[in-house]
Amino acid sequence: MTQAPAQAVAPSATRLYAGVVADGVFKVMLGAAFIGGAARLGDLLGVSAWLMIASGVALLIGGGIEIRYVRSRAMGTYMRLMVAYDSGWVLTALVGVLIAWRSGTAGGEVWIGYQSAAPLALAALLIAARPVRPTHA
Repeated sequence: MTQAPAQAVAPSATRLYAGVVADGVFKVMLGAAFIGGAARLGDLLGVSAWLMIASGVALLIGGGIEIRYVRSRAMGTYMRLMVAYDSGWVLTALVGVLIAWRSGTAGGEVWIGYQSAAPLALAALLIAARPVRPTHA
């Protein structure tokens, strides 16, 4: 009977780790796309290529740090940071769409500006977070 709860927890923890890694991989891939398509994407979003490249680099760093620290930081820390990051992402996307809908020209800059700052903040907070103690089997 004592093994059932441990078995039930293991798949859940594995899924959480996989989700964090997938989120980091998504950021890395998005960053590479931003860098590779900086001129074209910048034109589509109404931002300069240098801002697209800066955002791409920030996403590469943020995603890489997210993957690197997955086993050494508390999952609760990850969940709080990911919820905050994704909430800001949605909010800035909505603000960008609202600006564009009202015939403004700064919508892309708002969203890409967020993508330039938020991954670095996420990375800094993960690095600064207290490491989890390793468990001995």
